Amino acid sequence: MDFRLKVFFTVANRLSFTKAATELFITQPAISKHIQELEEQYKIKLFERNGSKISLTNAGEVLLKHTKNIFEVYREIDFDMSALINRQKGLLRLGASTTISQYIIPPLLARFHQKLQDIKVNLLNGNTEQIEKALLNKEIEIGIVEGQSKNQSIKYTEFLKDELVLVCNSSNPLVNKEQVTLEDLKDLQFVTREQGSGTLEVIEHALKPFGINLSQLKIEMQLGSPESIKSYLMNSDCVAFISIHAIEKELKNNELIILDIDNFVIERFFYIITLQGKVDALSELFIKNISSYYNLKL
Repeated sequence: MDFRLKVFFTVANRLSFTKAATELFITQPAISKHIQELEEQYKIKLFERNGSKISLTNAGEVLLKHTKNIFEVYREIDFDMSALINRQKGLLRLGASTTISQYIIPPLLARFHQKLQDIKVNLLNGNTEQIEKALLNKEIEIGIVEGQSKNQSIKYTEFLKDELVLVCNSSNPLVNKEQVTLEDLKDLQFVTREQGSGTLEVIEHALKPFGINLSQLKIEMQLGSPESIKSYLMNSDCVAFISIHAIEKELKNNELIILDIDNFVIERFFYIITLQGKVDALSELFIKNISSYYNLKL
């Protein structure tokens, strides 16, 4: 299709001519030439240039919105045309929050690729807030997230049940404690996920009915992924709430221990998120495949 629009789209997302040139495997002068041709065609500037930094003009924002819609149509054309020759082909842009992208998605993607090798999947990783934003900006078609912010523009479908458990390393003195109470939580040193994380949102929501706010917990460190939290726990006497899916290996190797909390369980669902309205055929195909992996009826 129009390669100039692809160049514009890449520059607009990266806000860098250099990064766009690297991503598209062309030279920076070629990038500049394509953008210049578009600006000449529409007789308006698409980018403001301030030294080495660039930003979209109002015209650039308008063109970016239309370009996203055009590329959405291109994707559907590719998929529908390949389906006519019984060959499913296309590009699916998927987003997953951190816990899911590290522990849930990889086997699903491997199985999907084995069945449908002509469909390319690009996976965007981020926290729940970032994945929802990418969906709203039409940078992805499907997201799988840990939280549920209930944005009216997003459809949330329950995908997989999860439990958040309180853990510490196996040499922590807390291991000898028969049970931890909710009041005990206020005296423990915590490692938590960063703001915007679906996990942190779920923990906050679960503690609220018991009159406990996150501000009352002693948070020693905020880290950006379950892997970094686990590594921190191995080298400290801190505790953390973490997905049961993220600690299977550490539990088996007796590196981390689950601490039982008296009359307190945090259960949640992972959610498949799509924009409200009709889901395109390729996205439907992917959702059908991942649901059958876990024998779910979505």
